[in-house]
Amino acid sequence: MDKFGRAVVKLRIPILILSFLLLIPAGIGFINTRINYDILSYLPGEIDTMKGQDIMLDEFGKGGFAFVVVDGMEDKDVAKLKKEFEKVDAVSDVLWYDSIADISLPKEVLPEDIYSFFNSDDSTMLAVFFDRATSADESLEAVVTMRKLAGEQCFISGMTAVVEDIKDLTMKEMTVYVIIAVILLVIILAFTMDSFLVPVFFMVSVGMAIVYNLGTNFIQGEISFITQALAAVLQLAVTMDYSIFLWHSYKEQKQLHPEDNREAMAIAVGKTFTSVVSSSITTVAGFLALCFMTFTLGLDLGIVMAKGVILGVVCCITVLPAMILIFDKPLEKTSHKDLVPSFDRLSKWIVDHHGVFMVLFLVVLIPAVYGETHTDVYYNLTDTLPKDLNSVMAASKLEEEFNISSTHIVMCRSDMEQKKVNMMMKEMGEVDGVSMTMAFDTLIGSSIPREVVPDSITKILKGDQWQMMLVGSDYKVASEEVNDQIDKLTQILKSYDENGMLIGESAATKDLIEITNRDFQVVNFVSIAFVFVIILVALKSVTLPIILVAVIEFAVFINMGIPCYTHTVIPFIASVVIGTIQLGATVDYAILMTTRYKAERLGGQDKKEAVTVALSTSIKSIMVSALGFFAATFGVGIYSSVDMISQLCTLLSRGALISMVVVNTVLPSMLMLFDKVIIATTLDMRKLRGSREKGVKVPTFE
Repeated sequence: MDKFGRAVVKLRIPILILSFLLLIPAGIGFINTRINYDILSYLPGEIDTMKGQDIMLDEFGKGGFAFVVVDGMEDKDVAKLKKEFEKVDAVSDVLWYDSIADISLPKEVLPEDIYSFFNSDDSTMLAVFFDRATSADESLEAVVTMRKLAGEQCFISGMTAVVEDIKDLTMKEMTVYVIIAVILLVIILAFTMDSFLVPVFFMVSVGMAIVYNLGTNFIQGEISFITQALAAVLQLAVTMDYSIFLWHSYKEQKQLHPEDNREAMAIAVGKTFTSVVSSSITTVAGFLALCFMTFTLGLDLGIVMAKGVILGVVCCITVLPAMILIFDKPLEKTSHKDLVPSFDRLSKWIVDHHGVFMVLFLVVLIPAVYGETHTDVYYNLTDTLPKDLNSVMAASKLEEEFNISSTHIVMCRSDMEQKKVNMMMKEMGEVDGVSMTMAFDTLIGSSIPREVVPDSITKILKGDQWQMMLVGSDYKVASEEVNDQIDKLTQILKSYDENGMLIGESAATKDLIEITNRDFQVVNFVSIAFVFVIILVALKSVTLPIILVAVIEFAVFINMGIPCYTHTVIPFIASVVIGTIQLGATVDYAILMTTRYKAERLGGQDKKEAVTVALSTSIKSIMVSALGFFAATFGVGIYSSVDMISQLCTLLSRGALISMVVVNTVLPSMLMLFDKVIIATTLDMRKLRGSREKGVKVPTFE
């Protein structure tokens, strides 16, 4: 690695120039990477809800749909508005009562179920179908245009409208997330490092890695809004340690080579390369474990963040050394005394009271596990969005005035007899919580011959092979009631058409619940297995991986169990990704301390002295790393209006602090308690013990 370090030092100016030039294509890639704001689009394509959406698009030319509630507008103006909506790009069809009867015909003479479907006391409702997918850019733009056309009297509900509002919200806040994270992290680093200026160079180096990462996302075509919102903040949090490693190594080498800072940096780069690569492996493994999710949002986040960590390592050992050497004099002038006190006394006290911490571990473990397994999660994004958003207000109006909290789409054979359609719709209408049903045959009525119905009306709900029906529900998306209702409706549908499908937001969310419950188990197993194997190889021990994983998993249980006792409902994705990220990112704290413990024991120290030295020399690094992680995520958690992003960042920031406390208290206690077992099951320690038993003079393990 020394050759690599010397090459970096020699080529420092070309490296810096190239690194800035690469920001241009990275920036272009970032700008041209599409952001997907539809969580449900990451469901696997082979399930009925996703197949049904494809059929809707192919057969009817309809992707997303929305209910538009219009307040206080006369019928003639609604009719004009409908025509304007029909002219909007990406709008396929608009269904209102004038689609069925002439506007001159009083609404009151329409059948009661049709009248009540379109009208309430103060409002009227239009069903708008888009010819693109729910979250397609064209569909989102159509919502924006429709809102402009209708003004304040118009409220648009449905997933397309929700996605558009989430898009607006996150686009406004995204830059602020990074600014908050940078400011808080600079403050932490300025007081925990020995220079006020070096955090700025840390930020520039990591910032470049973030831009490269976001720019190379263009290769994937698109990324989710959650990945986009968290990528910069998470990358900042998990890769800042690498810059700290380099700086500390450089300062150590400068003391050994006071007259030659280039030689000091060359050696520091070589040493840092080895340490950051080994440190980053567990973090990369944690993110790659997300790729095993059936719900492909995990794949999206996992690939982006694993790539971000790798790019962070690359910039740490190339760009940052170049900047530090070029600006070495200003860095020296802004250096200050170490403001972080020594933790020798605290370390000795923790080791002396290791029995107390083991008892605390056992006492807290049961409620932590109980809390983690009983924390409530939510799947419906709309409920957690700001109440003044148009889509949220529209959902409230739809529920209050039309008794529709959610809508199902029934897909069945186009050639089903009218009699059977009517029977099926009647059965579905009698299911608990169904507020309305609408099919082509029930909408037109039995008195009108099908041959005389204009094609323009027929094509809205009927195709060559499939026909589409709407079922309104009193129950909210993701509720137990609506999930039971979906099961009953599906049972009825299958009795009339075994190939029929029930689709829509509620059905897709039900699939999401079932799929992510399985994903949670898979991702947890894979992440633990990955980290276990990495520690096994790195530390050459059978028991140390068990101890280290147990310590971090204990911290995860505490973190994820707290919402149970604070009665906080967390987003579903948190239960899947937080544990994996916390394990991958903070197990490094445990590895750092354990590596030093092994070195001390192999050097001949007794177990108490070895654990005390390991803790006292590691505690500062662990604290700085954890506080940096906390600073990068905490502010975003407080600021964000998107509850899913806010809670994810809050859980991550709290998890970093919990891992810090647990590693600095429980891990030393476990090393003390299991010292003999560790020696007996660790390869290099067993070899030394074997040599000692044969009479060879080696360090003692007593």
